[in-house]
Amino acid sequence: MKVQITNGMLMAIIINTVYAKAIGLTQGTMAREVGSDIWISTIIATLFSILIVFMIVVIIRRFPTGDLMDQSKILLGTWFSKIISLILFIFFLGSYGAIMITYVYHLMDYFLPEAPVYIFIIIAFIVGCYGSFFGIEVIGRMALIGVFSVLALNILLMIGSLSMFDIRELLPTFQSGVTNTVWASRHHVTDWAMASMTLAVIMPYVKNPKEWSRSNIAAILFSGAFIVMWPILEVGVLSPEVTAQYIVSSMQMARSAEIGQFIHRYEMIMVAFFAISFLTQIMMCFLCASTAASKLFGLKDYRHMIIPTALVLSGYGFWVVFDHQRAMDILETTWVELSLPIAIGLPILILVLGIFMKKKLKKANDKANQEADKKQEGNQNQETNKNKQSNTNQKPDEANGN
Repeated sequence: MKVQITNGMLMAIIINTVYAKAIGLTQGTMAREVGSDIWISTIIATLFSILIVFMIVVIIRRFPTGDLMDQSKILLGTWFSKIISLILFIFFLGSYGAIMITYVYHLMDYFLPEAPVYIFIIIAFIVGCYGSFFGIEVIGRMALIGVFSVLALNILLMIGSLSMFDIRELLPTFQSGVTNTVWASRHHVTDWAMASMTLAVIMPYVKNPKEWSRSNIAAILFSGAFIVMWPILEVGVLSPEVTAQYIVSSMQMARSAEIGQFIHRYEMIMVAFFAISFLTQIMMCFLCASTAASKLFGLKDYRHMIIPTALVLSGYGFWVVFDHQRAMDILETTWVELSLPIAIGLPILILVLGIFMKKKLKKANDKANQEADKKQEGNQNQETNKNKQSNTNQKPDEANGN
């Protein structure tokens, strides 16, 4: 029986997948382009991402028992499915680079400046392999804990920052122009691209397809609310000029928070709550990349590809984060140019193909339903035979007792 997660776990995975990079690196990147309007760009990106995620839901719902790669195989055959699998593997490879930049620079630049980079890569390798091996259900449960950590982090940051908040820093709005503000939102859309492509792989593992649309939209709205608080506070407390000067602007924001009379340095508290989102991102990236690799090589179990995939991802992640300048060039230019065409273009392609090939999808669904019914009948027959056998074993024992 296929392991399935609840829609609540799905929402938690989405929130954790988007949160870490969005508050850690994206806001500083956008501040260098549009200054105080970064909170508007964040809202625009969130609203646009609803369309992308809704499109993914529509696609997967047409064939609920298979992911994007399985559906592409039904539409245009095995080789087309392998091409889609390769594209998704490349996408998650690039995603891992962005995740490593967030993870390593948070810890190395602010806490462990003398630690070698390979230490962080090895830790991520072990955690990612462990989580992806035990599967989506374990990651989903961890993501639920991560949501509570995110909520606690936001509440504590708000308590420690409101006394220094100056709303005048947010004015005037659209100071950089409407076009520039909308264009800057592309950096946050790349964060949502990771979530949307993750959904394209894990959606068949989610229970109750009728609730997919509602749970995904709710996850986006909750994520948007958790994230948009950060650019507003960063602009109002640090000022847009200071926010733009830092690679990891969220850590500087944490340094400015003061909670009560004694807690004047908030970075350790932030990382303690922040770590679960890091780990969830890493494990989901390993799982999705391993799934894409297994489909590429025609394997039924993705676990056979975890170690090879982890080695490739870890090698790329080490190469990216070893040089700060190279990492930021990749994050702000190359990654944006790679991720957005895949995250937007690939769903549109599969959606259009599915419209013209409805009969193939209908046949595949009918076949899948018949196989599911046969399995269910077989399981019921096995249970019936077991009950009969247990009853026959009990009768001689009763006779001997008499």
